[in-house]
Amino acid sequence: MLQQSISPTKNRWLIALSAVGIHISIGSVYSWSVFTKPLQEQFGWTLNELSLTFSLAIVFLGLSAAFMGRWVEQQGPRKSATLAAILFGAGLIGAGVAVLLKSLPLLYLMYGVIGGMGLGIGYISPVSTLVKWFPDRRGQATGLAIMGFGFASVIAGPLIARLITGIGLAGTFFLLGTVYVTIMLIAASYLALPPNGWVPTNSKADHEANRLPKPDLEYLTANQAIRTRRFYFLWVILFINITSGIAIIAVASPMAQELTGMTSLAAASMVGIMGLFNGFGRIGWASFSDNIGRPVTYILFFVIELLCFFFLPRATHPLVFQALVFLILTCYGGGFACVPAYIGDLFGTKQLAAIHGYILTAWAAAGYVGPTLVSWVRESTQSYEQTLIIFDSFFVVALLVALLLRHEISRVRNQQAALLVPVAEK
Repeated sequence: MLQQSISPTKNRWLIALSAVGIHISIGSVYSWSVFTKPLQEQFGWTLNELSLTFSLAIVFLGLSAAFMGRWVEQQGPRKSATLAAILFGAGLIGAGVAVLLKSLPLLYLMYGVIGGMGLGIGYISPVSTLVKWFPDRRGQATGLAIMGFGFASVIAGPLIARLITGIGLAGTFFLLGTVYVTIMLIAASYLALPPNGWVPTNSKADHEANRLPKPDLEYLTANQAIRTRRFYFLWVILFINITSGIAIIAVASPMAQELTGMTSLAAASMVGIMGLFNGFGRIGWASFSDNIGRPVTYILFFVIELLCFFFLPRATHPLVFQALVFLILTCYGGGFACVPAYIGDLFGTKQLAAIHGYILTAWAAAGYVGPTLVSWVRESTQSYEQTLIIFDSFFVVALLVALLLRHEISRVRNQQAALLVPVAEK
Protein backbone atom coordinates (compact mmCIF):
# COMPACT_ATOMS: atom_id res chain seq x y z
CA MET A 1 0.00 0.00 0.00
CA LEU A 2 1.04 3.61 -0.40
CA GLN A 3 2.84 5.04 2.60
CA GLN A 4 3.46 8.62 3.71
CA SER A 5 7.08 9.46 2.99
CA ILE A 6 9.46 12.15 4.13
CA SER A 7 8.94 15.58 2.62
CA PRO A 8 10.15 15.73 -0.97
CA THR A 9 12.80 18.21 -2.00
CA LYS A 10 10.47 19.73 -4.61
CA ASN A 11 7.29 21.74 -4.20
CA ARG A 12 4.62 20.00 -6.25
CA TRP A 13 2.82 23.27 -7.01
CA LEU A 14 6.02 24.64 -8.53
CA ILE A 15 6.19 21.43 -10.56
CA ALA A 16 2.67 22.28 -11.76
CA LEU A 17 3.73 25.86 -12.55
CA SER A 18 6.68 24.52 -14.56
CA ALA A 19 4.30 22.28 -16.50
CA VAL A 20 2.07 25.28 -17.24
CA GLY A 21 5.10 27.20 -18.53
CA ILE A 22 5.95 24.43 -20.96
CA HIS A 23 2.38 24.05 -22.19
CA ILE A 24 1.82 27.78 -22.64
CA SER A 25 4.95 27.81 -24.80
CA ILE A 26 4.14 24.87 -27.06
CA GLY A 27 0.44 25.78 -27.15
CA SER A 28 1.38 28.81 -29.22
CA VAL A 29 1.18 26.43 -32.19
CA TYR A 30 -2.56 27.17 -32.21
CA SER A 31 -1.67 30.72 -33.27
CA TRP A 32 -0.28 29.51 -36.58
CA SER A 33 -3.15 31.09 -38.51
CA VAL A 34 -1.81 34.54 -37.53
CA PHE A 35 1.22 33.83 -39.74
CA THR A 36 -0.70 32.64 -42.80
CA LYS A 37 -1.90 35.91 -44.30
CA PRO A 38 1.47 37.73 -43.92
CA LEU A 39 3.24 34.72 -45.46
CA GLN A 40 0.75 34.67 -48.35
CA GLU A 41 1.24 38.36 -49.00
CA GLN A 42 5.02 38.23 -48.80
CA PHE A 43 5.69 35.05 -50.79
CA GLY A 44 2.49 34.21 -52.67
CA TRP A 45 2.18 30.80 -51.02
CA THR A 46 -1.38 29.44 -51.05
CA LEU A 47 -3.54 28.87 -47.99
CA ASN A 48 -3.46 25.10 -48.58
CA GLU A 49 0.34 25.12 -48.76
CA LEU A 50 0.61 27.04 -45.51
CA SER A 51 -2.08 24.98 -43.78
CA LEU A 52 0.08 21.93 -44.41
CA THR A 53 2.69 23.42 -42.07
CA PHE A 54 0.24 23.33 -39.15
CA SER A 55 -1.04 19.89 -40.13
CA LEU A 56 2.52 18.53 -40.14
CA ALA A 57 3.11 19.99 -36.67
CA ILE A 58 0.02 18.22 -35.28
CA VAL A 59 0.83 14.94 -37.05
CA PHE A 60 4.39 14.94 -35.68
CA LEU A 61 3.05 15.90 -32.27
CA GLY A 62 1.07 12.65 -32.26
CA LEU A 63 3.86 10.55 -33.79
CA SER A 64 6.61 11.83 -31.49
CA ALA A 65 4.38 11.42 -28.43
CA ALA A 66 3.69 7.82 -29.47
CA PHE A 67 7.23 6.80 -30.39
CA MET A 68 9.10 8.82 -27.73
CA GLY A 69 6.87 7.96 -24.78
CA ARG A 70 9.13 5.13 -23.64
CA TRP A 71 12.19 7.36 -23.95
CA VAL A 72 10.46 9.97 -21.80
CA GLU A 73 9.84 7.34 -19.11
CA GLN A 74 13.46 6.14 -19.24
CA GLN A 75 15.12 9.57 -19.23
CA GLY A 76 12.81 11.34 -16.84
CA PRO A 77 10.92 14.64 -17.17
CA ARG A 78 13.90 17.00 -16.95
CA LYS A 79 15.86 15.55 -19.86
CA SER A 80 12.79 14.97 -22.01
CA ALA A 81 11.40 18.48 -21.42
CA THR A 82 14.84 19.91 -22.18
CA LEU A 83 14.90 18.05 -25.49
CA ALA A 84 11.39 19.34 -26.19
CA ALA A 85 12.56 22.91 -25.55
CA ILE A 86 15.51 22.52 -27.92
CA LEU A 87 13.41 20.98 -30.69
CA PHE A 88 10.54 23.47 -30.39
CA GLY A 89 12.89 26.44 -30.20
CA ALA A 90 14.91 25.13 -33.13
CA GLY A 91 11.70 24.71 -35.11
CA LEU A 92 10.72 28.33 -34.61
CA ILE A 93 14.20 29.73 -35.27
CA GLY A 94 14.48 27.44 -38.30
CA ALA A 95 11.16 28.81 -39.54
CA GLY A 96 12.75 32.27 -39.42
CA VAL A 97 15.63 30.99 -41.54
CA ALA A 98 13.10 29.50 -43.97
CA VAL A 99 11.48 32.93 -44.31
CA LEU A 100 14.83 34.56 -45.03
CA LEU A 101 15.61 31.89 -47.64
CA LYS A 102 12.04 32.00 -49.02
CA SER A 103 11.90 28.20 -48.72
CA LEU A 104 8.54 26.52 -48.14
CA PRO A 105 10.07 23.00 -47.83
CA LEU A 106 12.41 24.28 -45.10
CA LEU A 107 9.39 25.80 -43.32
CA TYR A 108 7.72 22.38 -43.43
CA LEU A 109 10.83 20.70 -42.04
CA MET A 110 11.58 23.17 -39.26
CA TYR A 111 8.18 24.28 -38.00
CA GLY A 112 6.18 21.20 -39.02
CA VAL A 113 8.58 18.30 -38.38
CA ILE A 114 11.20 19.53 -35.90
CA GLY A 115 8.84 21.86 -34.06
CA GLY A 116 6.13 19.19 -34.11
CA MET A 117 8.46 16.70 -32.44
CA GLY A 118 9.14 19.27 -29.73
CA LEU A 119 5.38 19.66 -29.31
CA GLY A 120 4.80 15.94 -28.77
CA ILE A 121 7.62 15.41 -26.29
CA GLY A 122 6.83 18.68 -24.53
CA TYR A 123 3.15 17.74 -24.24
CA ILE A 124 3.59 14.38 -22.51
CA SER A 125 6.67 15.05 -20.35
CA PRO A 126 5.17 17.40 -17.72
CA VAL A 127 1.70 15.83 -17.79
CA SER A 128 2.92 12.35 -16.87
CA THR A 129 4.99 13.92 -14.08
CA LEU A 130 2.00 15.81 -12.67
CA VAL A 131 -0.08 12.64 -12.44
CA LYS A 132 2.60 11.18 -10.17
CA TRP A 133 2.88 14.32 -8.01
CA PHE A 134 -0.90 14.71 -7.61
CA PRO A 135 -2.39 11.24 -6.93
CA ASP A 136 -5.10 13.00 -4.92
CA ARG A 137 -5.87 15.68 -7.56
CA ARG A 138 -4.92 14.13 -10.87
CA GLY A 139 -7.62 15.84 -12.87
CA GLN A 140 -7.04 19.28 -11.38
CA ALA A 141 -3.26 19.15 -11.84
CA THR A 142 -3.24 17.88 -15.41
CA GLY A 143 -6.16 20.16 -16.26
CA LEU A 144 -4.13 23.14 -15.06
CA ALA A 145 -1.23 22.33 -17.40
CA ILE A 146 -3.40 21.45 -20.37
CA MET A 147 -5.43 24.61 -19.76
CA GLY A 148 -2.17 26.43 -20.42
CA PHE A 149 -1.97 24.74 -23.80
CA GLY A 150 -5.53 25.79 -24.61
CA PHE A 151 -5.07 29.39 -23.46
CA ALA A 152 -1.70 29.87 -25.18
CA SER A 153 -3.20 31.15 -28.42
CA VAL A 154 -5.22 33.79 -26.54
CA ILE A 155 -1.91 35.25 -25.35
CA ALA A 156 0.29 34.47 -28.35
CA GLY A 157 -2.11 35.44 -31.15
CA PRO A 158 -2.27 39.22 -30.51
CA LEU A 159 1.43 39.29 -29.54
CA ILE A 160 2.50 37.62 -32.80
CA ALA A 161 0.37 40.01 -34.84
CA ARG A 162 2.07 43.01 -33.23
CA LEU A 163 5.54 41.50 -33.60
CA ILE A 164 5.04 40.80 -37.31
CA THR A 165 4.08 44.43 -37.83
CA GLY A 166 7.01 45.66 -35.77
CA ILE A 167 9.96 43.39 -36.61
CA GLY A 168 8.78 41.32 -39.59
CA LEU A 169 8.12 37.62 -40.07
CA ALA A 170 11.68 36.33 -39.70
CA GLY A 171 12.32 38.51 -36.64
CA THR A 172 9.11 37.27 -35.03
CA PHE A 173 10.10 33.63 -35.48
CA PHE A 174 13.59 34.32 -34.11
CA LEU A 175 12.28 36.18 -31.07
CA LEU A 176 9.58 33.63 -30.28
CA GLY A 177 12.04 30.77 -30.61
CA THR A 178 14.46 32.45 -28.22
CA VAL A 179 11.79 33.38 -25.65
CA TYR A 180 10.01 30.03 -25.69
CA VAL A 181 13.19 27.94 -25.48
CA THR A 182 14.27 30.04 -22.48
CA ILE A 183 10.93 29.60 -20.67
CA MET A 184 10.88 25.87 -21.41
CA LEU A 185 14.47 25.29 -20.28
CA ILE A 186 13.85 27.12 -16.99
CA ALA A 187 10.66 25.10 -16.45
CA ALA A 188 12.38 21.82 -17.41
CA SER A 189 15.16 22.43 -14.89
CA TYR A 190 12.66 22.16 -12.00
CA LEU A 191 10.80 19.08 -13.20
CA ALA A 192 11.50 15.89 -11.27
CA LEU A 193 9.67 12.75 -10.22
CA PRO A 194 8.42 12.36 -6.63
CA PRO A 195 10.14 9.88 -4.29
CA ASN A 196 9.02 6.26 -4.66
CA GLY A 197 5.86 5.55 -2.72
CA TRP A 198 5.26 9.21 -1.93
CA VAL A 199 1.75 10.51 -1.31
CA PRO A 200 0.94 14.09 -0.24
CA THR A 201 0.45 14.96 3.40
CA ASN A 202 -3.13 16.02 4.01
CA SER A 203 -3.22 19.69 4.84
CA LYS A 204 -6.69 20.26 6.31
CA ALA A 205 -6.88 18.44 9.63
CA ASP A 206 -6.06 15.12 8.03
CA HIS A 207 -8.64 15.98 5.33
CA GLU A 208 -11.53 13.60 5.82
CA ALA A 209 -9.79 11.30 8.27
CA ASN A 210 -6.50 10.89 6.41
CA ARG A 211 -8.07 9.93 3.08
CA LEU A 212 -5.66 8.26 0.65
CA PRO A 213 -6.02 8.31 -3.13
CA LYS A 214 -8.11 5.50 -4.58
CA PRO A 215 -5.93 2.65 -5.92
CA ASP A 216 -5.51 2.48 -9.67
CA LEU A 217 -7.29 -0.29 -11.53
CA GLU A 218 -4.06 -2.02 -12.63
CA TYR A 219 -0.36 -1.25 -12.89
CA LEU A 220 0.63 -2.05 -16.46
CA THR A 221 3.45 -1.35 -18.87
CA ALA A 222 2.68 0.27 -22.21
CA ASN A 223 2.91 -3.09 -23.98
CA GLN A 224 0.44 -4.60 -21.54
CA ALA A 225 -1.90 -1.62 -21.76
CA ILE A 226 -2.27 -1.76 -25.55
CA ARG A 227 -3.40 -5.38 -25.26
CA THR A 228 -6.46 -4.41 -23.23
CA ARG A 229 -9.89 -3.38 -24.48
CA ARG A 230 -9.78 -0.39 -22.14
CA PHE A 231 -6.98 1.20 -24.18
CA TYR A 232 -8.97 1.07 -27.42
CA PHE A 233 -12.17 2.22 -25.75
CA LEU A 234 -10.31 5.28 -24.47
CA TRP A 235 -8.69 5.88 -27.87
CA VAL A 236 -12.08 5.84 -29.62
CA ILE A 237 -13.81 8.24 -27.23
CA LEU A 238 -10.90 10.68 -27.43
CA PHE A 239 -10.85 10.45 -31.24
CA ILE A 240 -14.59 11.14 -31.54
CA ASN A 241 -14.50 14.00 -29.03
CA ILE A 242 -11.59 15.70 -30.82
CA THR A 243 -12.96 15.04 -34.33
CA SER A 244 -16.32 16.59 -33.52
CA GLY A 245 -14.81 19.47 -31.54
CA ILE A 246 -12.45 20.36 -34.36
CA ALA A 247 -15.37 20.16 -36.79
CA ILE A 248 -17.28 22.77 -34.78
CA ILE A 249 -14.22 25.00 -34.52
CA ALA A 250 -13.68 24.75 -38.29
CA VAL A 251 -17.20 25.87 -39.26
CA ALA A 252 -18.41 27.87 -36.24
CA SER A 253 -18.18 31.29 -37.90
CA PRO A 254 -19.91 30.54 -41.24
CA MET A 255 -22.47 28.30 -39.53
CA ALA A 256 -23.37 31.05 -37.05
CA GLN A 257 -23.85 33.52 -39.90
CA GLU A 258 -26.00 31.11 -41.94
CA LEU A 259 -28.20 29.77 -39.12
CA THR A 260 -28.64 32.83 -36.92
CA GLY A 261 -27.92 35.77 -39.22
CA MET A 262 -24.97 36.95 -37.14
CA THR A 263 -22.65 39.42 -38.83
CA SER A 264 -19.14 38.33 -39.76
CA LEU A 265 -17.74 40.59 -37.02
CA ALA A 266 -20.03 39.10 -34.36
CA ALA A 267 -19.18 35.57 -35.52
CA ALA A 268 -15.46 36.39 -35.35
CA SER A 269 -15.91 37.63 -31.79
CA MET A 270 -17.68 34.39 -30.92
CA VAL A 271 -14.71 32.40 -32.26
CA GLY A 272 -12.37 34.36 -30.00
CA ILE A 273 -14.52 33.67 -26.94
CA MET A 274 -14.62 29.97 -27.87
CA GLY A 275 -10.93 29.78 -26.95
CA LEU A 276 -11.72 30.92 -23.41
CA PHE A 277 -14.37 28.24 -22.93
CA ASN A 278 -12.00 25.65 -24.39
CA GLY A 279 -9.38 26.65 -21.81
CA PHE A 280 -11.68 26.97 -18.80
CA GLY A 281 -13.34 23.69 -19.73
CA ARG A 282 -9.99 21.95 -19.33
CA ILE A 283 -9.39 22.97 -15.74
CA GLY A 284 -13.09 22.98 -14.79
CA TRP A 285 -14.04 19.53 -16.05
CA ALA A 286 -10.71 17.98 -15.03
CA SER A 287 -11.11 19.25 -11.45
CA PHE A 288 -14.75 18.10 -11.38
CA SER A 289 -13.67 14.64 -12.56
CA ASP A 290 -11.67 14.21 -9.34
CA ASN A 291 -15.00 14.26 -7.47
CA ILE A 292 -17.32 12.32 -9.79
CA GLY A 293 -14.77 10.02 -11.44
CA ARG A 294 -13.50 9.92 -15.01
CA PRO A 295 -16.02 7.32 -16.31
CA VAL A 296 -19.00 9.47 -15.30
CA THR A 297 -17.27 12.61 -16.62
CA TYR A 298 -16.91 11.19 -20.14
CA ILE A 299 -20.47 9.91 -20.12
CA LEU A 300 -21.59 13.45 -19.25
CA PHE A 301 -19.43 14.85 -22.08
CA PHE A 302 -21.18 12.79 -24.70
CA VAL A 303 -24.70 13.28 -23.32
CA ILE A 304 -24.15 17.06 -23.33
CA GLU A 305 -22.54 17.12 -26.77
CA LEU A 306 -25.19 14.83 -28.26
CA LEU A 307 -27.93 17.20 -27.07
CA CYS A 308 -26.03 20.33 -28.14
CA PHE A 309 -25.36 19.03 -31.66
CA PHE A 310 -29.04 18.06 -31.94
CA PHE A 311 -30.28 21.53 -30.98
CA LEU A 312 -27.61 23.60 -32.77
CA PRO A 313 -29.29 23.65 -36.22
CA ARG A 314 -32.55 24.63 -34.52
CA ALA A 315 -30.97 27.45 -32.50
CA THR A 316 -31.78 30.47 -34.63
CA HIS A 317 -31.26 32.97 -31.81
CA PRO A 318 -27.61 34.10 -31.63
CA LEU A 319 -27.38 33.87 -27.82
CA VAL A 320 -28.78 30.33 -27.73
CA PHE A 321 -26.52 29.26 -30.59
CA GLN A 322 -23.44 30.67 -28.87
CA ALA A 323 -24.35 29.10 -25.52
CA LEU A 324 -24.54 25.67 -27.17
CA VAL A 325 -21.23 26.16 -28.99
CA PHE A 326 -19.49 27.33 -25.81
CA LEU A 327 -20.81 24.32 -23.90
CA ILE A 328 -19.49 22.00 -26.63
CA LEU A 329 -16.08 23.68 -26.38
CA THR A 330 -15.89 23.10 -22.63
CA CYS A 331 -16.44 19.37 -23.24
CA TYR A 332 -13.91 19.39 -26.07
CA GLY A 333 -11.25 20.94 -23.83
CA GLY A 334 -12.25 18.80 -20.87
CA GLY A 335 -11.84 15.67 -22.96
CA PHE A 336 -8.17 16.54 -23.51
CA ALA A 337 -7.52 17.42 -19.88
CA CYS A 338 -9.11 14.33 -18.31
CA VAL A 339 -7.26 11.78 -20.46
CA PRO A 340 -3.94 11.70 -18.54
CA ALA A 341 -5.75 11.22 -15.23
CA TYR A 342 -7.97 8.53 -16.79
CA ILE A 343 -4.88 6.71 -18.07
CA GLY A 344 -3.44 6.75 -14.55
CA ASP A 345 -6.73 5.43 -13.14
CA LEU A 346 -6.84 2.56 -15.65
CA PHE A 347 -3.19 1.57 -16.07
CA GLY A 348 -1.25 3.14 -13.19
CA THR A 349 1.73 5.44 -13.53
CA LYS A 350 4.42 2.86 -14.31
CA GLN A 351 4.68 3.93 -17.96
CA LEU A 352 2.06 6.67 -18.16
CA ALA A 353 4.01 8.84 -20.62
CA ALA A 354 4.34 5.97 -23.08
CA ILE A 355 0.65 5.05 -22.83
CA HIS A 356 -0.36 8.72 -23.11
CA GLY A 357 1.78 8.99 -26.23
CA TYR A 358 -0.01 6.04 -27.84
CA ILE A 359 -3.40 7.50 -26.93
CA LEU A 360 -2.46 10.85 -28.49
CA THR A 361 -2.30 9.24 -31.93
CA ALA A 362 -6.08 9.78 -31.72
CA TRP A 363 -5.35 13.52 -31.75
CA ALA A 364 -3.13 13.25 -34.82
CA ALA A 365 -5.81 11.23 -36.63
CA ALA A 366 -8.65 13.53 -35.56
CA GLY A 367 -6.67 16.60 -36.60
CA TYR A 368 -6.83 15.34 -40.17
CA VAL A 369 -10.25 13.64 -40.15
CA GLY A 370 -12.25 16.42 -38.43
CA PRO A 371 -11.73 19.33 -40.84
CA THR A 372 -11.65 17.05 -43.90
CA LEU A 373 -14.86 15.25 -42.97
CA VAL A 374 -16.85 18.35 -42.06
CA SER A 375 -15.84 20.05 -45.33
CA TRP A 376 -16.77 16.99 -47.40
CA VAL A 377 -20.14 16.49 -45.65
CA ARG A 378 -21.00 20.19 -45.91
CA GLU A 379 -20.21 20.25 -49.64
CA SER A 380 -22.11 17.01 -50.26
CA THR A 381 -25.25 17.91 -48.32
CA GLN A 382 -25.17 21.72 -48.72
CA SER A 383 -26.66 21.80 -45.23
CA TYR A 384 -25.20 22.43 -41.80
CA GLU A 385 -28.19 20.63 -40.30
CA GLN A 386 -27.34 17.40 -42.12
CA THR A 387 -23.69 17.86 -41.19
CA LEU A 388 -24.51 18.19 -37.51
CA ILE A 389 -26.84 15.19 -37.61
CA ILE A 390 -24.03 13.04 -39.00
CA PHE A 391 -21.62 14.22 -36.32
CA ASP A 392 -24.31 13.74 -33.69
CA SER A 393 -24.41 10.06 -34.61
CA PHE A 394 -20.73 9.88 -33.66
CA PHE A 395 -21.64 10.93 -30.13
CA VAL A 396 -24.10 8.05 -29.89
CA VAL A 397 -21.17 5.72 -30.65
CA ALA A 398 -18.92 7.57 -28.20
CA LEU A 399 -21.55 7.37 -25.46
CA LEU A 400 -21.94 3.62 -25.98
CA VAL A 401 -18.16 3.14 -25.88
CA ALA A 402 -17.89 5.26 -22.71
CA LEU A 403 -20.55 3.06 -21.10
CA LEU A 404 -18.70 -0.07 -22.25
CA LEU A 405 -15.51 1.28 -20.73
CA ARG A 406 -17.24 1.90 -17.42
CA HIS A 407 -18.64 -1.64 -17.53
CA GLU A 408 -15.17 -3.00 -18.32
CA ILE A 409 -13.73 -1.19 -15.29
CA SER A 410 -16.42 -2.73 -13.06
CA ARG A 411 -15.75 -6.16 -14.54
CA VAL A 412 -12.04 -5.96 -13.81
CA ARG A 413 -12.61 -4.72 -10.26
CA ASN A 414 -15.11 -7.52 -9.60
CA GLN A 415 -12.66 -10.04 -11.03
CA GLN A 416 -9.92 -8.70 -8.76
CA ALA A 417 -12.22 -8.86 -5.74
CA ALA A 418 -13.18 -12.43 -6.57
CA LEU A 419 -9.54 -13.44 -6.75
CA LEU A 420 -8.85 -11.55 -3.49
CA VAL A 421 -5.76 -9.90 -5.02
CA PRO A 422 -5.15 -6.37 -3.65
CA VAL A 423 -4.58 -4.02 -6.61
CA ALA A 424 -1.68 -2.24 -4.89
CA GLU A 425 0.30 -5.48 -4.61
CA LYS A 426 0.17 -6.27 -8.34
